[in-house]
Amino acid sequence: MERKNFVEELKWRGMLAQIMPGTEELLQKEMVTAYLGTDPTADSLHIGHLCGIMMLRHLQRCGHKPIILVGGATGMIGDPSGKSQERNLLNDETLRHNQECIKAQVAHFLDFESTEPNAAEMVNNYDWMKDFTFLDFAREVGKHITVNYMMAKDSVQQRLNGTARDGLSFTEFTYQLLQGYDFLYLYQHKGVKLQLGGNDQWGNMTTGTELIRRTLGNDVETFALTCPLITKSDGKKFGKTESGNIWLDPKRTSPYRFYQFWLNVSDEEAEKYIKIFTSLDKETIDALVAEHQQDPGRRILQRRLGEEVTLMVHGREALDMAIEASNILFGKATKEALERLDEQTFLDVFDGVPRFEIASDQLGQPAIELFTTAAPVFPSKGEMRKMVQGGGVSLNKEKLTDQQRPITADDLIDGKYLLAQKGKKNYFLISVK
Repeated sequence: MERKNFVEELKWRGMLAQIMPGTEELLQKEMVTAYLGTDPTADSLHIGHLCGIMMLRHLQRCGHKPIILVGGATGMIGDPSGKSQERNLLNDETLRHNQECIKAQVAHFLDFESTEPNAAEMVNNYDWMKDFTFLDFAREVGKHITVNYMMAKDSVQQRLNGTARDGLSFTEFTYQLLQGYDFLYLYQHKGVKLQLGGNDQWGNMTTGTELIRRTLGNDVETFALTCPLITKSDGKKFGKTESGNIWLDPKRTSPYRFYQFWLNVSDEEAEKYIKIFTSLDKETIDALVAEHQQDPGRRILQRRLGEEVTLMVHGREALDMAIEASNILFGKATKEALERLDEQTFLDVFDGVPRFEIASDQLGQPAIELFTTAAPVFPSKGEMRKMVQGGGVSLNKEKLTDQQRPITADDLIDGKYLLAQKGKKNYFLISVK
């Protein structure tokens, strides 16, 4: 059976930056074991990591074997590539915790449980580096790569030429040798012939292929392939918002906020991202793009992108809640819909709306008193009466028809919130303490 062409898959998706000669031929000839490294500097990945993870996903779907390497050892040092400052060092306990959290997230994208030969694996370079002495490292690794070769790397040059305040430490300078040794170790112990990574890793990756060649001989061939660094349409770093990273961990970024991120990308970004961050085939994506262009206002591309990525990362239940939450601001929601949201999602939906805080003993008074005095949603009772009579006031998404109706604890959402609405778009959140 003809193997699906991994390189062609990456090309049409816009996920191929650099590739060593012979890589595509190798991938067509045999099942290739390939690895991609990630540093466990946090207990969650963010969407900046997703392009690399999707590369591994496409690799496995093309019949090859993906290995994700968690850099427990290299994470203790920090990679200078694309960085202006040295990283903080992490302890062993933190690194192990982060590794387990990352594996659980990556399991949404890769099949670790498969009985096929291309089942995914996770490895940690701390396991083979922890007992590797400095003298062993100097003899087995350091003697094969010259300082001249290491100095020529862009990542080193950028740090040496003044873009960083503190220069480049010896620890960071040796990073490319450590990453190169990972490739050598995985070639010898796991049969890994290909390293994948972001384009900023090209220098470190080619150091690995060079180390293998110089250590094991010219007849040993290994390869490297990179994806481009994903940027937003304004050229800024992808995945960061004003409030920080968009994380895969729902405790750090709620599924609603996660879904909203994709929903709010531009048309140009949506067309690019749907190829990179979903597994939809070319025919489906081309049809979606054509449909979107007929009526961009419906945001068909953004909706499908948000659905696909949120489903992969968070599952069907979280996606359904995110969609329902998204409709609350703009659709005909009910009090029941509000009550189905968990507290974090509820607060995320109404993030930025005017808020008031009242004491619980202020409950029980008529709506017209509560919403003009305790929580002054309306500047005057006259204005509130007028709006209630015109059907323009809602409490918890239900029309308020009687301005004298008492507001009680039974009205509270999640036992602590009231949602008042003036007209279609003006929301006010009242917290009851």
